[in-house]
Amino acid sequence: MVLDRDCIIAVVRRPDLWATAVRSGLSVAPRGWWRHPPFLPLPDPGWMHFRLETAYGGDASGPMRAEDLVTWLEWKRDLTAS
Repeated sequence: MVLDRDCIIAVVRRPDLWATAVRSGLSVAPRGWWRHPPFLPLPDPGWMHFRLETAYGGDASGPMRAEDLVTWLEWKRDLTAS
């Protein structure tokens, strides 16, 4: 699973992060994502597993934490605004 319900709710509650979330999501989507089911800009599962493993350690079986996603989106928004 890429994002769980808590992550989606955390971002929906933060309209100031919506544009950053969309840009970030599209930036990790594989080229031609619209040509293959499920026709969503989802990151490669292997890449996502690697990112979760490096962020949380272990086998990366758990979902991304909502507060970590919000913190990262805030950082990315502030970085691009500078």
